[in-house]
Amino acid sequence: MKFSYVARQPILDIDKKTIGYELLFRDGPKNTFPEVEPELATSRLLSDHFLSTHYNTLGDKLGFVNFPYASLINLVPTLFPKDSLVVEVLEDCQPTDELLHSIEKLFQAGYTIALDDFIPSKAWKRFLPYISIIKFDIRLVPIAKASMFMSSLKGTKIEFLAEKVETYEEYQQAKDAGFHYFQGYFFSKPEMIQTRALNPAFLTTIQLCKEIAQEPIDFKEVERLITLDVTLSYKLLTYVNSAGGSSTKIRSFHQALVYLGEQKLRKFVSLVAVASAKEDKPDSLYGLAILRARQCELIIEQLNVKEEPGQAFLTGMFSLLDSLLDQPLDQVLNSVPIDEEIKRALIEKKGVLGAVLAMVVAYEQARWDDATRIRNRLKLNEEQLGKTYDQATIWAQELLAQP
Repeated sequence: MKFSYVARQPILDIDKKTIGYELLFRDGPKNTFPEVEPELATSRLLSDHFLSTHYNTLGDKLGFVNFPYASLINLVPTLFPKDSLVVEVLEDCQPTDELLHSIEKLFQAGYTIALDDFIPSKAWKRFLPYISIIKFDIRLVPIAKASMFMSSLKGTKIEFLAEKVETYEEYQQAKDAGFHYFQGYFFSKPEMIQTRALNPAFLTTIQLCKEIAQEPIDFKEVERLITLDVTLSYKLLTYVNSAGGSSTKIRSFHQALVYLGEQKLRKFVSLVAVASAKEDKPDSLYGLAILRARQCELIIEQLNVKEEPGQAFLTGMFSLLDSLLDQPLDQVLNSVPIDEEIKRALIEKKGVLGAVLAMVVAYEQARWDDATRIRNRLKLNEEQLGKTYDQATIWAQELLAQP
């Protein structure tokens, strides 16, 4: 049986706000389309994912989707809503008259069209009036060279996107060069390393995270920790009251905790923990930390191992603490009260938790071969891995949408 699956890579604007996601597809173990024509494979993948899980979780964001030559000639993009789709013309498409005719039709129908991994050449000049976004892979076309081409198109409506931006220095250089959008993993790496004291409120939140990882949760200890922090107390009561469903207003922490129950309490604490780490970070980081946490938890639930889902949840959530706090991860983890197995997974990438996290990160970055290798080692099947990502994506979206 064949499974297709998809990962999402955020696309950020100059202010590091997420404006959309590139949907990265994998179909079959070799990431190829051996059994069907490319346009049929693309249609099926889009139907499976863009119109189901990932379409729902795009919210008001754009979905950037690669289309091979045949799909464009057959106007496959017109099967999907133009308001939330950016049609990416794959870099291996030939700039033929036939392709130009199709691009004109898509443009006239109101679709946003992007040229993917663009290498400047005269052959593409006649396409430019129909193009909204040009994507440069800065590993293939250096920022300085891309900047010269961008200058030649000043005064046009075309916007530029820098791909494979891996560091904040590259983000800054691309921004200075005039790029409008950025794609890559610069947002999940520390912006700068600095010594910064962890505030008491954050440490309390970490202790809460440790408590919600226990089975069953010790509500008395959770109540004690919440009462230590005025802001946290206020947030909890606001969260419970705004969530609705209770005929009477919640007046005490004990009442709030009982009303919430274990699942919602875990949601609340995890969201507060990530959001309180640092305010000026890209919104992608919050969503990514929560998505990783949930997927790690779902995977551990399906493995016959001694590690608990709660531990897996924290492993995923804390995997981005270095970026959220701009400190080396080992330094951050030495300051917070979490168990050694989680620390080992995060710092040394060892143990079952380390393997699960490595697989989750490989999947999210569309490094399919690495994800498959670890998946085989953990004796997890292909369908289980794809489903946990979809379920975690929906869960994270719902959580971030909470009032």
